[in-house]
Amino acid sequence: MKKQLLCIACLCFVAFAHAQAFKGKGDQKFQIGPSFQDGGTGITGSYDFGAGENISFGVTSTYVLGLADHIDADFGDRFDVKARFNANLCSVIGISEFDLYPGLSFSLKNFGAHVGARYFFSEGFGVFAEAGLPIAKYDTGHLSPAEELHNQFVFNFGASFNL
Repeated sequence: MKKQLLCIACLCFVAFAHAQAFKGKGDQKFQIGPSFQDGGTGITGSYDFGAGENISFGVTSTYVLGLADHIDADFGDRFDVKARFNANLCSVIGISEFDLYPGLSFSLKNFGAHVGARYFFSEGFGVFAEAGLPIAKYDTGHLSPAEELHNQFVFNFGASFNL
């Protein structure tokens, strides 16, 4: 029985070791998870499409669900959608299961930058972590606490799927 369990564990390890985080042109990823920022927590989802060996384009959307007591925000303040560009560096780093991707984003609220990482345990499932911040806010005046949502440092993590 112990030999069978050891054999199964080795097969699983070999299967997981061949997962690839970014395959290049035509690769599609979907990610979903919680989003954390000062004053609120929410849910984020993103889709990335491989346009070249190390380039992907995509879209990300976040909705803030839980707000701090002092923030009164309507739907427009809670919701944001971004078009994004990523430089996928897994082939540069030389680790196929791990993808480091810095990038730029254009949202309803700002122009920003992000850096993220994905690690795939199998061909279809992995985890991601991503941090983003605005470079230029569209509203340069004094922002209310509700307007600060999506206009500050944000951290996301969660599950990543190959499509």
